[in-house]
Amino acid sequence: MNTNPSPGTLDTLVIGGGQAGLAMGHYLKRQGRRFLILDANPRIGDAWRQRWDTLRLFTPAKYDGLPGMPFPGDGLSFPTKDEVADYLETYAATFDLPVLSGIRVERLWREQGRYVAASDGRRWEAGNVVVATGCTQAPRLPDFAPDLAPSIVQLHSSEYRNPGQLRDGRVLVVGLGNSGAEIALEVSRTHPTVVAGKPGGELPVRHGRNAARFVLPVVRFLGLYVLTLDTPIGRKAAPHKLTHADPLIRTKSKDLAAAGVEFVPRVTGVQDGRPVVAGSPLDDVSNVIWCTGYRESFDWIEPQVFDGGGRPRQHRGVAADVPGLFFLGEEFMFAAASATLPGSCRDAKYLASKIPVAS
Repeated sequence: MNTNPSPGTLDTLVIGGGQAGLAMGHYLKRQGRRFLILDANPRIGDAWRQRWDTLRLFTPAKYDGLPGMPFPGDGLSFPTKDEVADYLETYAATFDLPVLSGIRVERLWREQGRYVAASDGRRWEAGNVVVATGCTQAPRLPDFAPDLAPSIVQLHSSEYRNPGQLRDGRVLVVGLGNSGAEIALEVSRTHPTVVAGKPGGELPVRHGRNAARFVLPVVRFLGLYVLTLDTPIGRKAAPHKLTHADPLIRTKSKDLAAAGVEFVPRVTGVQDGRPVVAGSPLDDVSNVIWCTGYRESFDWIEPQVFDGGGRPRQHRGVAADVPGLFFLGEEFMFAAASATLPGSCRDAKYLASKIPVAS
């Protein structure tokens, strides 16, 4: 496909070539659309490759495939991040999806009834745009993070790869969601480790193959079909999920305690270059890993389609009051599972049925 098409060439432009964008590409290709997928990473799957070395999915492989291509291997196994990345790359090649890698869209606007996306002096025009950039666009850090002493190594979880990046000495992991728990357990094997924060609950059973058989199917059903914005319980759960850590799934508080991890209250600031916990600086900290999540970043989109919290005004991914603009892969976009592999696939199928044929 022409990578710099003339105006009117594209029916739909998909921005983001992760699992959500590729799932959307599958459905658009089945419909015979003229479309293009732009991805900021150099290689398909890099958003997964760039995570920490030992990361594994919480969902078993039988639920991790995109439409038309099951995830390979043992269905009750939990794929590594590199296996997911390679699967996505193979998926795009198998279905011959038109993906341009290494293209970070810098601006998106409307011009004469069509959308225009620009990147590094190039532009693409389309009647419809699907924003599938995901929910891990920009690391969230507290305002006081820059005040830590220069001698303290600090990393966001998106930058953490393995304990070899850390200095000798104590490690403070800030945030006790799943990333914080998994990383804290790993670094506790080589460093004295402290975790600041409280978990948002815990899966009441041990994660593993038995859970994949009997428990996770129920969790998946709830996340896809019960906890949605169309149900009272889902609407009540959505604000909590967007502002609180998910329940711990594989690594629980007792696992951290058994590994010798110390628990402290949340970090409230910095004093004399040291993180403050319970009103006092925490001494002897050589490393801080911020497992504090991400914030969405849509400042490159011109249309005023966001609510007061900086999220798209949309229903099931269809932008409110802005024709031809769609969102996919966002946290609780429609259901609790919307940002997961199964949720992205379900939402992509729905959205594909709502995208008009561009004139």
